[in-house]
Amino acid sequence: MTKRLTGRALRLTVFVGESDQYHHKPLYSEIVHRAHRAELAGASVFKGIEGFGASSLVHTQRLLSLSEDLPVAVVIVDTEERVRAFLPELDELVEEGLVMLDDCEVITYAGRERDA
Repeated sequence: MTKRLTGRALRLTVFVGESDQYHHKPLYSEIVHRAHRAELAGASVFKGIEGFGASSLVHTQRLLSLSEDLPVAVVIVDTEERVRAFLPELDELVEEGLVMLDDCEVITYAGRERDA
């Protein structure tokens, strides 16, 4: 099935720590898999190289650092209605993190056809 999304959309960005877990699996992975099950248009995970959050501790990937909890951003884009319907999933999953919603415009998105 080819999914098309163009025009006004809502971007959901979830910032969590790389070491955050949900049932012994990476939290970011659980968010992506739930977004997939919810048939949202797309989700990607981006690993930060340095950052800080509510703890005020700076986490970094620099050579001499021992940090194992780098920031991770999960970005999901779909229509406003579909993204807002997904928010209760995050209420269950995210104990500590930041969730942002931004209006955006999608120029073009078309799912790839898969070979049978």
